[in-house]
Amino acid sequence: MTEKMKMNLMFNPEGNDEINARSIIKGQTTGLFNLNTIKYSWAKSLYQVMIGNFWVPEKVSGLKDDARMFHSDLSLEEQRAYKGILSFLIFLDSIQTVNLPHLSDFVTSPEVNLILSIQAYQEAIHSQSYATIMESVVDAKERDEIYYFWRTDDVLLGRNKYIGQIYEDFIADQSDKNFFRAVVANFLLESIYFYNGFAFFETLVDKMKMVATGRVIAYIRRDELTHITIFANIIREIHSEFPEIYDEEVIKEMMKTAVEQEIEWSNHILGDRIPGINGETTQGYTHWLANNRLAMLNIAPLFPEAVTNPYKHLDRLQDTNSDKSNFFESTVVNYTQSSSMNGSWDF
Repeated sequence: MTEKMKMNLMFNPEGNDEINARSIIKGQTTGLFNLNTIKYSWAKSLYQVMIGNFWVPEKVSGLKDDARMFHSDLSLEEQRAYKGILSFLIFLDSIQTVNLPHLSDFVTSPEVNLILSIQAYQEAIHSQSYATIMESVVDAKERDEIYYFWRTDDVLLGRNKYIGQIYEDFIADQSDKNFFRAVVANFLLESIYFYNGFAFFETLVDKMKMVATGRVIAYIRRDELTHITIFANIIREIHSEFPEIYDEEVIKEMMKTAVEQEIEWSNHILGDRIPGINGETTQGYTHWLANNRLAMLNIAPLFPEAVTNPYKHLDRLQDTNSDKSNFFESTVVNYTQSSSMNGSWDF
């Protein structure tokens, strides 16, 4: 039987904020944000990057051009994929905005609480970004169709329910086991669930279609890379400090499910109907991505044959800081050792 997690006290006069008493969870801090003394230097580095990444969708130009292009240049299959993928991305960022504070309530490191708050803010910005895209590109009837695509699509509904249930399980039963599963679910959501959708928008941009939408997606993707890194580090700290809670088999089992669902959904909404994307590239990319994400946790690949990214040619479209993006995706262990993290970055 697993233990219950304990929520942070708003103010704990008996707490101890000293470094040697601090832990990622189950600590006894005072509740103060003493950020002059930190234990997890990776959190401070991430704070600098996340603040430097500030953006708002209203500053992205060209969405009126996308509105003209949506009906005139996109095939019916591309229009359907555009709507369905936006719907899924909207769900992911919506549930993250609501769920992150629940998890942060049980994290006992003020420097990590700080960046989780920034992440929640960024997820809300992403939700506003999707609204800005839809207000500019599609009419009011189509907006409702996008928001509620899951009402008429059983595959999407199944995905949404699966993700939501893991989070609900922790809210209903705040055990160590359910907390760990919720943390792993966050890592998988940020690191797997968005990415075939991102590849779709990048494929359109590669053909000079929906370029402004692609620009918004590039900003969102850049944020998500920091979110992946947050939860990879949280998982690694749990492994180090609470090996009795850490469970590699849970991670691998949940990753397998995430991969299966991502491939099923991508084949359903994209299939072989989008030039540049087919069932083979979808599977190859998802397997490659899963191996990449597991490597961040020092876990052996589940798909050793998947050594090539079939969408590598799209990397140049992600943003102008591709080297920094690749850095986030390839390393957690040496994160704070990079000289490029010492100050603010030129974004």
